[in-house]
Amino acid sequence: MELRDIEIFLTLAEELHFTRTAQRLHVTQARVSQAIKKQERRIGAALFERNNRRVALTPIGQRLFDDIQPVYRGLCEGMDRARLAARGKTGVLRVGSIAVNLHDLRDLFTAFAQGHPECEVQLRHVDFGDPFGQLRAGDIDVQIVWLPVREPDLTVGPVIYTEPIVLAVGASHPLAARESVCYEDLADVTVMGGVRPDYWREILVPLRTPSGRLIRIGPSVSNFQEMIPILVTGEAVSPVHAQAARYYARPDIAYVPIRDAPPGRWGLVWRTGTETELIRSFADTAEHLS
Repeated sequence: MELRDIEIFLTLAEELHFTRTAQRLHVTQARVSQAIKKQERRIGAALFERNNRRVALTPIGQRLFDDIQPVYRGLCEGMDRARLAARGKTGVLRVGSIAVNLHDLRDLFTAFAQGHPECEVQLRHVDFGDPFGQLRAGDIDVQIVWLPVREPDLTVGPVIYTEPIVLAVGASHPLAARESVCYEDLADVTVMGGVRPDYWREILVPLRTPSGRLIRIGPSVSNFQEMIPILVTGEAVSPVHAQAARYYARPDIAYVPIRDAPPGRWGLVWRTGTETELIRSFADTAEHLS
């Protein structure tokens, strides 16, 4: 089995979605389908159950995933260690972020690099549809995420910055002409969902307005790219952090201040059971700069 076919199988086993797998690996959906069919012919059994509604691993597919996923991860880690050694690096810190404003955090990354020239910082994007999955899987070491986070297996580190909450709406939406809105206005529109867990979503998208009116939750999304067409057509709106107005500035989307929204707080989290000296040092650097 070719290494690329193994990567396609493992990614599809995680995503359980052919389109997302193709997008993640930057290949065509046809390439994903061909790779899976080739593997199934070679093995002599179906690896996935698939229909118009869902994709799921078969028992044989699950066994194959459990067997080769640790081997593939070990291979990738070995290649990474060799690459780092060739550059005179002895360590790596993988930082995941739901935030898109990593450019604003360049002082943090620079300060950490100056204190740890032997360590390479690798940045990874995290979708808010599964905010802690990569952290728990060990794919990243520490994560930049909006607060509060109340997960028993995660340590919450320092707050690294705060910013306003605004309402993202299509440029032709009636609310786009307002100087500001309030949470009470959300009862009159449809608001996007998809953020999990519930307590974490409600920091941005409450279920009810301050007076108790129900807020209609509409299409589910897992990242800002999925939000764009829904906003542009006016199908739904969404509270977002103000950084979106700078990093996703578009003529067909408006960002309206929410005057009664508390400031959004961003901080660091990591798995309590796998805290390392590098993670602690990164958190200390962030706390010193905040």
